[in-house]
Amino acid sequence: MRLKELSAERRDRIVSSLIKALLLLVPGILTEKEHGSNPINLTIVNSISNAPNETYSADIVFRGILLGAMRRLQQTNADFKFTCTENFNYGPFLESVNGVAGNNAEHTYWELLVQTGKNGSVIRPDVGIGCYIPEPNDHIILNFTKW
Repeated sequence: MRLKELSAERRDRIVSSLIKALLLLVPGILTEKEHGSNPINLTIVNSISNAPNETYSADIVFRGILLGAMRRLQQTNADFKFTCTENFNYGPFLESVNGVAGNNAEHTYWELLVQTGKNGSVIRPDVGIGCYIPEPNDHIILNFTKW
């Protein structure tokens, strides 16, 4: 019997079962247990006030995004706090870090920079905290600056 010959209700149940079965397979592929986690350092730099830098160590799961590591760090370290808003078109936007917020009137914002673990050069990723996937031993720099 072909799928299109089945009743709509039965077809929906079969499709739903197949989707659930596929979803059960995905977590087994990219788990922390199988691939472990990787260390990254995250440094808060205030280029405007020249306040002392603050550096934190965090772990990031295999192929995990920076935002996930930052949320995990915020849950485990009371000294690290951040806020972000969700933009429907561009994803998460970092608003404040440790109580210091960007301000449109003052032209200030939090800039994402990365000192790569491979060669030590500092790059400005073309994606934000919601899409950036750190490599092991990357040094993430959240730099409060002006545009």
